[in-house]
Amino acid sequence: MPSVFETSPTATSITFITKSTWDRVVETLAPAQRKFVGASAFAAKPGSYLALPAPDGTIAQVLFGLEDDGARSRDLFRPGALPGLLPPGTYRFANAPHDARLAALAFALGCYRFARYRKADRPDVRLVPPEGVDATEIDRIADAAMLARDLINTPSNDMGPSELAAAAQALAAEFGASFACTIGEDLAKNFPLIHAVGMASSRAPRLIDISWGDPDHPKVTLVGKGVCFDTGGLDLKPSSGMLIMKKDMGGAANVLALARMVMDAKLKVRLRVLIPAVENAVAGNAFRPLDVFTSRKGITVEIGNTDAEGRLVLADALALADEEKPDLLIDLGTLTGAARVALGPDLPPFYTNDEALAADVARCAVKENDPLWRMPLWPPYDAWLDSKTATITNAPSGGFAGSITCALFLQRFVEHAKSWLHVDIYGWTPSAKPARPEGGECQSARAIYALLSERYE
Repeated sequence: MPSVFETSPTATSITFITKSTWDRVVETLAPAQRKFVGASAFAAKPGSYLALPAPDGTIAQVLFGLEDDGARSRDLFRPGALPGLLPPGTYRFANAPHDARLAALAFALGCYRFARYRKADRPDVRLVPPEGVDATEIDRIADAAMLARDLINTPSNDMGPSELAAAAQALAAEFGASFACTIGEDLAKNFPLIHAVGMASSRAPRLIDISWGDPDHPKVTLVGKGVCFDTGGLDLKPSSGMLIMKKDMGGAANVLALARMVMDAKLKVRLRVLIPAVENAVAGNAFRPLDVFTSRKGITVEIGNTDAEGRLVLADALALADEEKPDLLIDLGTLTGAARVALGPDLPPFYTNDEALAADVARCAVKENDPLWRMPLWPPYDAWLDSKTATITNAPSGGFAGSITCALFLQRFVEHAKSWLHVDIYGWTPSAKPARPEGGECQSARAIYALLSERYE
C-alpha cells in the first residue's frame, strides 16, 4: 500500500477537541468561524467532525472530537475515522491526540478498502507524520495489517490452500526467505492429522514452511491455522455458522502479517513460519467422529467432533516446530466459539506457562491497542481430554471451558520449546469501528511484533 505519510508545508490542521478542552478551543477561533460552529450545531462529542471554512472558501482547519483523558470508553484508534470523513488533501495534527503514534497508525489503518471485487477507492488523504513518530515503522505495521485483512476478506473460492500457499511464497520471495510446501498424499505419513482434516476436499491440503534469518540468532517459530473454509466436516455447521468461515484461515493470515513485520524490520531472529493449509470439507472419504489417528508426535487422537479441526492441524505443525527446540514458539488460530462467548470478538485470550512472557504480552497489548487477555492452562481440566480408545480426544464432552481445553490439547504437542504462546483469535470485526472496518482483521500480530521488537531488535 502506498504510504499515507507526506511532508507538506501547506497541510491542513486537524485540531483534536474534548468536552473539557472545547471552550478553550472556541476562544481561538475567528468570529466568523464561531458563528459557523454555532450554525452547524457542532458539539464536542467523540467522533464529531467539522471542517471550518477560511475566508477564501478553502478549509481553514478541521475539528475532531475525542474522549476526555481518563474516560472509561476512550478509543485510542478514534482518529482512524478521519480518512473516511476528510476531503482529499494533506493534513497534520495541530495538537496532540491521546497517543500520537497510535493516532497516526489508526489514520493509516483507516485508509484500508477491500477492492478486489468492486470499486472501492482508497481515501485520497495524506498525513504529515507527527513529531517523534517513526513513519517507516507505522507503514510497516499498516502494510502487514492490510495483508492480513486482504487474505481473510478474500472468499474461499479464491483463497483455498493453494492460493494461501502462493501468498506465503510471494511473501517469502519478497524478503529472500526459503519456502517449502508438502502437499496432498505426501502429508499422510509425517503429518497425518493435517492430511485427515484436508483429505475430503478436492483442493489438496498442504503444510507451508518458510525460514528466514541468521541460523545463529534466537529461533522464533510462528504457526498459523490455515483452514481456508470450514464446513464443520461430517459434524456439519448450520448455515449461519458457515457464513463467515472464509475467515477460518485468520491465524495463517495474521502469522504472515507478523512475519512481514519481523522480516521488514530485520529483527535479529531465525524466523520459521509453519501453516497447515486445508479445507474441512464433506465427502465420502471425510474423517469421521470416533476415528483415531496417530499424530506426528505419536500421540493417538480420537475424533470427538470433526468441527474441532483447527487444533488437529495445529497439533502436527506444532510437533514439527517443537522438534528443533525454538526459543519462542507462537501459534495463532481462529479456534473456539467458547473464546468469543467468554471475551467477545475484540479480546482474544492467550495462554502460556511462561510468567515473564505473559507479562510482556499483556503490556505490549495495551501499548499497541491490540487487546489480549490471559487465560489459564488449568491443569485439572487436562483430564477432560482423556479418551477410552486413544491417548486423547480432540473434543471433550460436556462443553465446558472450550478455549482452555483446546489450549490444553495443543500443549500436549509442545515439549521442547523454551517458551510457548497460544492465542485464540477471532480475526474478524463484526461491525465497523474507527480504523477497523467490518471484515477481516489483524488481531494480536501487532502486540506480538512489539514484544519481538523489544527482545530481538
